[in-house]
Amino acid sequence: MRIDPVFLFDLDGTLVDSVYQHVLAWREALDAEGIELSVWRIHRKVGMSGGLFANQLLRETELDISEERVERLRLAHAEAYRQYADRIRPLPGARELLSFLTDAGIPWAIATSGRMETAAVNLAALGVDPGVVPVVTRDQVRYAKPDPDLFLAAADRLGARIETAMVVGDAIWDMLAATRCRALGVGLLSGGYGSEELRQAGAIRVYEDPADLLNHIDEVGGRR
Repeated sequence: MRIDPVFLFDLDGTLVDSVYQHVLAWREALDAEGIELSVWRIHRKVGMSGGLFANQLLRETELDISEERVERLRLAHAEAYRQYADRIRPLPGARELLSFLTDAGIPWAIATSGRMETAAVNLAALGVDPGVVPVVTRDQVRYAKPDPDLFLAAADRLGARIETAMVVGDAIWDMLAATRCRALGVGLLSGGYGSEELRQAGAIRVYEDPADLLNHIDEVGGRR
């Protein structure tokens, strides 16, 4: 019996070129709180849940990161990120990849650790209407990546079994979440993580960006 796949996409660094804007926005938010953290350390945390982000901040800075402070950081990050809205662009091949899947009748959805307050900027840049396309954000689940809740919810929105899903993401957090829910992880290098890191986290295939994935879509079950 043939089992057709569904595709579940991360957003930042996977479909839109926005990872470094997030890094800069977090840097501004941290600076406003008087928290010093190197930019490369911030980059390693983009895509994980806010709670895990706070836990890692606590370990790395040995500061008191209260819930109130975490909330101030989140709001400051969102405000700073919105200032970069006119600089957010779709990654090469992103729109074409989504169009291909739509034309081929292959269901797809977006699952992002970002809340809608920042995801809306990316969706607008990508030309995706969340009223038409299933989009699951951090606001809608109990836990974000590396927990699998986002991808489980996205598969449910498509009416699909998670075991039939190809999870496409740019970060180790996407691959770990995919592994935990028994989906197959497909890694992209467009968010800054290396091929070996993505494979060690569970990626079965790694491509450069959405354009490269589209060129090899038959390797992960994407056929008309």
